[in-house]
Amino acid sequence: MKTRIIAALAATLGAGAAQAADEVTLQLKWVTQSQFAGYYVAEEKGFYDEEDLDVTILPGGPDIAPPQVLAGGGADVMVDWMPSALSAREKGLPLVNIAQPFKTSGLMLTCWKDTGITGPEDFKGRTIGVWFFGNEYPFLSWMSQAGIPTEGGEEGITVLKQGFNVDPLLQRQADCISTMTYNEFGQVLDAGVSEDELVTFKYEDQGVATLEDGLYVLEENLGDPAFVDKMVRFVRASMKGWKYAEENPEEAAGIVLDNDATGAQTEAHQVRMMGEIAKLTLGSDGSLDEADYQRTVDTLLAGGSDPVITKEPEGAFTTEITDQALN
Repeated sequence: MKTRIIAALAATLGAGAAQAADEVTLQLKWVTQSQFAGYYVAEEKGFYDEEDLDVTILPGGPDIAPPQVLAGGGADVMVDWMPSALSAREKGLPLVNIAQPFKTSGLMLTCWKDTGITGPEDFKGRTIGVWFFGNEYPFLSWMSQAGIPTEGGEEGITVLKQGFNVDPLLQRQADCISTMTYNEFGQVLDAGVSEDELVTFKYEDQGVATLEDGLYVLEENLGDPAFVDKMVRFVRASMKGWKYAEENPEEAAGIVLDNDATGAQTEAHQVRMMGEIAKLTLGSDGSLDEADYQRTVDTLLAGGSDPVITKEPEGAFTTEITDQALN
C-alpha cells in the first residue's frame, strides 16, 4: 500500500513538473510606464500563459543598465535602443536583436521658440540637454553629420548631461532638451508651457531616426534550441499584447498603473503616453524591417571622426525568432 502511495505521489509530482511553465525574465529599459504596455498587457491578459510561459518583468531606472543585467545573467531578454545595443556589440557584448515592436522613433529635441532657433543650423552656440547612458548616440551622430561640434564654443554646442526630467528647459538652463513624444514633451506642457512657445525637431523628420525599444538577447543563447523556442513564444505573446494595447489604449494604461509598484504614475499621463506609444508601434508586427535597420546603421556610421560604431555590424539581428513566431 505504502509503495503504491509513493508511486502515485511521484507520478503526480512528475506531471506537475511536466506542466511547469518556462520561465522568462524581461529587463525593461526604464521604469514601469506605458512605453512597455505590450508586455504588461500580455501578462495580464494571459497571453504568456497561453504560450506556457512564466514571465517576470523587471522595471529599469536611472541606476539600471539593461545590457549589464543581461550580461550578468539577470535577464533572458531586454528592451533597448539599437544605437546602444550596436555600440555595446562593437565593444564586445554580443547583443542580438530578435524582434522590433517599435516601428517609429519617438525621440526629439524640444526648444524655446523665443531663442530664435528654427533649424539645426541654429544650434551653434546653444546649450542642449542630452540623455546619456547609451541614449546620447543618436544625438551625437546627428550633430556629427551636421558638422556641428559638441565641445562648446560659438560654432559648437554645449552639451548638458540631462537628467530624466525637463527642469533644464523650464529653468532656462538649456535652450533645447531631449524629449520623447510620449513622455517628456507632455511634462513640459503639464508645467504650463503652451505648444506655441516651443519648436520641436523630431529625429524622424530630420532623417536621423534610429530604432528604439527592440528586444535583445545574448548571441550565445541563440545556439540553444530550447531558448529559441521560449523566445518564439515570448515574442508571439508580446506582440499580441502590443496589438491589444494599440486597440485599447485606456485599458492598457490601466494595466500599466496596476503594475506600478512605486505609485508614481498618474492615469492621465499614462493614457496620454499610451496614445503616443500606439503611433510608434503602429505598422510593426514585431519583425525587424531591414531597411530601418540599415538606416540606423548608416546614421551611426556617419559620425565623421567620431562615429558611434566604426564598422558595419555582423550578426547584430536575427529574423529566426519572428519568422517562427509570426508564421
